[in-house]
Amino acid sequence: MAEDGDQSQMQRKWKIPVLVFLKDARLVFKMDALGLEILRIALPAAMALAADPIASLIDTAFIGQLGPVEIAAVGVAIAIFNQASKVTIFPLVSITTSFVAEEDTLGRLASQVSEVDDLGKGSAKNNEVKDLKPEDDLLESLKKGSPAPIKTTVVMPEDDLKTTAYESHNVTGTSPNPKSKSERRHIPSASTALIIGTVLGILQTIFLIFLAKPLLGFMGVKSGSPMLTPAQKYLTLRSLGAPAVLLSLAMQGVFRGFKDTTTPLYATVAGDVTNIILDPILIFVCHLGVSGAAISHVISQYLITLILLCKLMKEVDLLPPSIGDLQFSRFLKNGFLLLARVIAATFCVTLAASMAARLGSTPMAAFQICLQVWMASSLLADGLAVAGQAILACAFAEKNYEKATAAASRVLQMGFVLGLGLTLLVGIGLQFGSGIFSKDKNVLHIISIGIPFVAATQPLNSIAFVFDGVNFGASDFAYSAYSMVAVAFVSIGSLFLLSTSNGFVGIWVALTIYMGLRTFAGVWRMGTGTGPWRFLRGPIVPMEY
Repeated sequence: MAEDGDQSQMQRKWKIPVLVFLKDARLVFKMDALGLEILRIALPAAMALAADPIASLIDTAFIGQLGPVEIAAVGVAIAIFNQASKVTIFPLVSITTSFVAEEDTLGRLASQVSEVDDLGKGSAKNNEVKDLKPEDDLLESLKKGSPAPIKTTVVMPEDDLKTTAYESHNVTGTSPNPKSKSERRHIPSASTALIIGTVLGILQTIFLIFLAKPLLGFMGVKSGSPMLTPAQKYLTLRSLGAPAVLLSLAMQGVFRGFKDTTTPLYATVAGDVTNIILDPILIFVCHLGVSGAAISHVISQYLITLILLCKLMKEVDLLPPSIGDLQFSRFLKNGFLLLARVIAATFCVTLAASMAARLGSTPMAAFQICLQVWMASSLLADGLAVAGQAILACAFAEKNYEKATAAASRVLQMGFVLGLGLTLLVGIGLQFGSGIFSKDKNVLHIISIGIPFVAATQPLNSIAFVFDGVNFGASDFAYSAYSMVAVAFVSIGSLFLLSTSNGFVGIWVALTIYMGLRTFAGVWRMGTGTGPWRFLRGPIVPMEY
């Protein structure tokens, strides 16, 4: 009998919780508290992410009026600036969102417990003879009704405990004394993110200004090219806005950690509208040409930064009591992990474009159109990823594993439904609307070959992007980095092999493998109950205080 009991316990310990992805699947469209919370975060986030590409299209239209040399020159300069920014932006924003959500949650919970303690002490002073039953009742109520930090133990391998254990000594959080609503919060990670963002922005400015000509030469704009002068002017001026870009995105990460994606949306729209207004004035009225386009963009970025900074200063105490409160080591450790992840992901897509370019100008044109449409789904899926990350980071900090599971399952289910909708939209849209992108019959023919891949992989893309938010919300940065590097190795091999043997179709088969492996990596982590999801394997037993 004892042996049977041990076997039963082992089954509970090592069960594979893959069915967690179907948890409450019938509720995917239900507007309950969780569904509304997800949409409240996801919709403004998706709109803010879509605002910049739209503004860039309008920006491009104005610059295009100057001539083909100018538009080509600016295109190369923007590609260099965006690539330099992407390497630093993604790790900074992702880490900031998770860390701020954790610290804000822990600080709020500390205040709740402190309030209960104060009530208990007041009751003892008023009636020293009376037993302190009310305090016990309040504590019990706090445990059941609010997300109090109840210690739990989970049946799991001892080694796994080291991978995701939260280091509470790194978090100074909110003061344990109760705070009034008007009092600003103390979030060390917010201050750290702003400092790192500013430093990275200044370094990027120096890097791009002094290396503008060599970088343009590497991109094919040589000394004798008519594109060199306008490209160098635009890149140099645009580089002056790098500190604002990094700082504003760091603050967006802070607001996301607070589950506030509306404030960044308003700031982004205000900046983009300013850019659109200033473009024709500086380019045509002031006769500044491409320099005017760069200046208007820089002004808009500093306006966004100013709006976000003014709002953030009202909510957060940005000056920490001491340098020791800052989270530099924590940011740098996880930042380098995500940096490796960004490089691996970027290299796969860049290599695919390079393989397409070797096939000739016509296949490359078709590939570029298909690729832009293929990746456009990330704007919508990233909104769900942001919502999942913010909600999960708070749930894990509260040790509210039931909400963490429900939120992760819901955003993934929403991502899958979104992907199915995009499959129809992209498939029909490209089939009948590809003429918008090109009038060349050969290009259109090759696009038609790529349509099945672009459309059919939309569910994979959406789930993969949402899994990014789920992993980051669980602070599973190491697995995200290592799994992406492994995926990249396999994908790079398939790109070389399939592009050589099957050309254009082979490249898209390899990209499908790439996204499929990214999705599989996310399913494996959560579906097998490893890392931060190990609690899914066994029961959670509350411990006594």
